[in-house]
Order: sequence, then structure tokens, then C-alpha cells
Amino acid sequence: MTGDENGWALALGPGGPVGTAWLIGLAAGLREAGLEPAGAGLVVGTSAGAIAGAAITTGRDLAALAELPPPSEPPAPVDGSVMARVFEVGGTPGLEPGEARRRIGRLALDAAAQPAERHHASMLYLIGTDTWPDTRLLVTGVDAVSGEPALWDASSGVPLSLAVAASSAAPGFCEPIPIGGRRYMDGAFAGWSDAELAEGAGPLVVVEPMPGMRGGGGDVRIVPDERALEAFGPNLGDRSRWAPVYLEGLRQAPEAAERISAAVGARR
Repeated sequence: MTGDENGWALALGPGGPVGTAWLIGLAAGLREAGLEPAGAGLVVGTSAGAIAGAAITTGRDLAALAELPPPSEPPAPVDGSVMARVFEVGGTPGLEPGEARRRIGRLALDAAAQPAERHHASMLYLIGTDTWPDTRLLVTGVDAVSGEPALWDASSGVPLSLAVAASSAAPGFCEPIPIGGRRYMDGAFAGWSDAELAEGAGPLVVVEPMPGMRGGGGDVRIVPDERALEAFGPNLGDRSRWAPVYLEGLRQAPEAAERISAAVGARR
């Protein structure tokens, strides 16, 4: 069903809850098309991509995530202005990357946002397990105080759902996640390149819900098409769009499967 064992790498990028739905729908559709995304020898997950990557590689029933269950608690406070300030910091000319991450970390630490434990519980629901997969999975994050990039895998001694929660803790939307006495935030700001993390792993397939956020690259690059972007809407944190966006990922999957198979030599 897949190409040569350990013969290709899959990198999944950030995109908030809406982007997560698209990634999971796309992965479900790839499975339906006969291409198992967990067949990659290496999966790199960042933010939304960390959620999807963990669900894919641990064998989660992705069709069970076509819709989210009704919330059991009132919505957590969200300050969308924080992310606007984050992008202002990131776009400051000449600002050293480490200092930019530290400034973003201060914004994340000071923001009123969803409690860390609540976000962690949501990630555990989406993934369905805390056992790291046999497939090599890398999850990115950022120390919110030091600004140092973080990278977790099965050897890190960190529960899978906790690493994923940290990687997807967007400033203003979720408090930074405590791990080992440190506080970690969204891996989208870590500065790792997909090519750097996947070096030596074979052809690289990059799947980006937010195609304009990072530099692109990869032997194959899959992004939302115009119809999918319309379903995304203007707010990537809008969980009410989860179900229709999941279906857009599912719709795009057959073409994506053809492109990936051609690049990595997958047997379908």
C-alpha cells in the first residue's frame, strides 16, 4: 500500500483548528485512495500538523473525527489581537530570530486564553492515545521564556498528547503548556525548516494548510485549493467550520494521492 519502507518523509504544517480539520480529512481521503500517510518513514508535525501527524501515525480512526463533539464547557476566552501583535513582531526588520521568539513568548504568557489543561485534554481526545507511534514522529515547539526551539519524539520522555498540546498552543488562543518545569508554545514559530528536519529521509511531501506562512519547499507540496480556502473562512480558530473543512480535505485527497504516489513511488 505504501512505498519502500522508510523511503519518504511527510511534513504537516500549522493552520489552527480549521487547518487541522483539513489535514485530517485529507489524510482520511489518502487512506481511502489506497495511500497510507503513516507509511512515511518520518512524519514532522507542527501545530495543527502535530495534531494530524499524531492522529495519523498512531492509527486513529480519522473518520471518527469528521465532526467534533458538542463542547462540554463554555468557550474559553480568546484574544485574537495577540496573534496580530505576534505577526507584527515576526515582521520586524532586522530582529534576531531568538529575540523575536522571546517577544512572542511574552505575548503568549501574558494573554488571557484557554487554560493549558483544557487544551491538553482536547488534544488527548483528538489523538486518542499517549503512546508514541512506531513511525518516527517529530513534534516542534518553542520555549516561551527562552525562545529556544524544541523538538520532541518518542525518546523525549514526554507524553504524546502533551507534546502535541505544546506544539499547537497558539498565543492568545491557549496558554503555553508546562513540560518539565518549562512553558512551551506553538511550534509554528520555532524556525525549523521541513527540509532540515527531514534531511536524509527520502522524498519530502509537504502539506500546508497555510501556504503563505512558510517558505514552501518539498518534492511535493499539497495546499488547500480555492474551494477549500472558501470553506476555511477568515478565522482559522472557528471550530464551527470543522465538519465542512474536513470534507474539503477528503475531496482533495484523490489528486493528492496521485501526486504523492508519483513522487515517492508508493504502490496503490
